Amino acid sequence: MLFYFISLILIILYCGLILYYRFNWLKTEDFIPASATARSDSTFITVIIAARNEEKNIGACLNSIIQQTYPKRLFEIILVDDHSTDTTVNIANSFENDNIKIIHLKDFIHSNTNSYKKVAIETAISIAKGNLIVTTDADCIVTKHWLENIASFYAEHNSAFMAAPVVYRSPLSTDPILVRLLKVFQSLDFLSLQGITAASVSGRFHNMCNGANLAYTKNAFLKVSGFDGIDNIASGDDMLLMQKIQKVYPDKIGYIKSKNVIVETEAANSLPEFINQRIRWASKADKYTDGKITSVLLLVYLFNVWILITGISASFSLSYFYLFTILIVLKTIIELYFLFPVARFFGKQKLLWWFFPAQPFHILYIIVAGWLGKFGSYKWKDRKVK
Repeated sequence: MLFYFISLILIILYCGLILYYRFNWLKTEDFIPASATARSDSTFITVIIAARNEEKNIGACLNSIIQQTYPKRLFEIILVDDHSTDTTVNIANSFENDNIKIIHLKDFIHSNTNSYKKVAIETAISIAKGNLIVTTDADCIVTKHWLENIASFYAEHNSAFMAAPVVYRSPLSTDPILVRLLKVFQSLDFLSLQGITAASVSGRFHNMCNGANLAYTKNAFLKVSGFDGIDNIASGDDMLLMQKIQKVYPDKIGYIKSKNVIVETEAANSLPEFINQRIRWASKADKYTDGKITSVLLLVYLFNVWILITGISASFSLSYFYLFTILIVLKTIIELYFLFPVARFFGKQKLLWWFFPAQPFHILYIIVAGWLGKFGSYKWKDRKVK
């Protein structure tokens, strides 16, 4: 009886949480600038990119940024080279664009650190001319209206910190079949995370974001002393910073729900790369001071662990098999119900056909990544992090 009671409690809590996210996603209005003159033409923006061995991506990334509709006199791009050993810097130099400034992290740091990216961002901000800081990654592609819409949102809402949507690029037809399947799996998982990000930030429930598409004021960054206090944590240049700024500016955190600011990024090309990335994300889970997000992460983790336990128990009892089936079906239905409008926003509806077959793998991945994020280590950008 206790087994069934725990199952009932967990499924009620989980379904309630997902329904809450769907409600807030639908309640979040698409951002449309009030008028063509609504944006502040006095807002100078500094775009910061920390890059390490990104010769395959940096050219396309920079090209998409310099094509902005936002006035070129009102933005700069600071590319921080993080000890690259390939042609990343040469490719960036080939642009010969006055908006692009390249600095080398080795000129500013002379000892090892646990978070090179945070140091890179802090270094760039220290010389940034813009009061509005926008960060993205070297493997990202932005829309031509990206900065224009960010500036408009900032002008209208006076936000101190703004999260914005990110999506994985579709697999290439030339990718091996297993790589394509892996990318489909990642895309489904990431869609869910992006939907939760918008819903939680807009609903002021808890904070989430992704460093591939962030904006915050330089004043807010300096007000919270940047990454001080979290600089020993390898990850967290996005969510942990957001958490710090939210404490000082609780009513000035926003989410820009607009297709014009969607940033495309590259999914992992191999299983080890994917697992290392997710362990990196999970590694900061116990560093949050926001009890709500900690509770949510714990609920999601325990629910998936319980499904696994129920699945194992189903091998010994027909009644447990029925219970396991009910849990899987309810989990799938409620998650699809949430994902339909999210997938529509990102134009990824076709991915949902893969949702049910991916469900068992998703449960295992959450359990493994969550455990290793707490107790394991990972390798990122050719560096091993504990």
